[in-house]
Amino acid sequence: MDWHRYENTRQVRINQEGELVYLTFPVLEEIDWVSHLFSTRIGGVSEGIFASMNLSYTRGDKKDAVDENYRRIATALGCRVEDIVCSDQTHTTNLKVVGREDGGKGITRPKDYQDVDGLLTDEPGVYLATFYADCVPLYFVDVKKRAIALAHSGWRGTVARMGQRVVEKMREVYGTDPADLVAVVGPSICQECYEVSEDVAEAFAEEFHRPGQAEEILLEKGGGKYQLDLWRANEVVLTEAGIPAESIQVTDLCTCHNDRYLFSHRASHGQRGNLGAFLGLSGN
Repeated sequence: MDWHRYENTRQVRINQEGELVYLTFPVLEEIDWVSHLFSTRIGGVSEGIFASMNLSYTRGDKKDAVDENYRRIATALGCRVEDIVCSDQTHTTNLKVVGREDGGKGITRPKDYQDVDGLLTDEPGVYLATFYADCVPLYFVDVKKRAIALAHSGWRGTVARMGQRVVEKMREVYGTDPADLVAVVGPSICQECYEVSEDVAEAFAEEFHRPGQAEEILLEKGGGKYQLDLWRANEVVLTEAGIPAESIQVTDLCTCHNDRYLFSHRASHGQRGNLGAFLGLSGN
């Protein structure tokens, strides 16, 4: 595969099982009691603008196709579709603790919650799922408490410090010490591709106000336009939340540059399906 700039990407591993192609992260592969992946567009049965591994039921795709796509993802994870719990993303920083009783919600049965952009669990056999088409997936594993979290962080979530909210919630619920966390900033839109307006740039400059931060995160183009680096912004959030820098893996794989292989809202002008981030505790 001729992934754009993939020769410079060491933070992501490409895996293939049959037709299915998915991504994993070396830092999480080292933890043998978690299972994870980030989907690509490749290896599903959806057609047209959804081709082929679309994981959204709400964008106009055929339900049977999405059902089959989830079955293939579950096989790769080593779980059942009924073990997966889905978010209900609306660009908030709302978090929900879930367990086995929530299995299948968003796939095999309706969700009984709304406005949830992050999920947490410490129950083996539970697999968290969040969804993307340029926004940032955040993975968290507490290697001491054996607890996990998965969160969606677009620009609104990032400027509201979604990563910090997750760390605080894990401390509250599981007694997590941030020093025991391993975190991944997953594939998403890069600074070169992500142009934002002046009001968004001002919000980031106000929030990321320590010396040099705004200059790292924002590149002024003129005419009230800026290029925003969500990767670096989320890395700052995670380090300031207490996660050791050496325990944070920031990918450099851009969804927009690689829209042949990854769904991108910007590249497709909204004509697309959804990618999925998955993280689960082994049921052993």
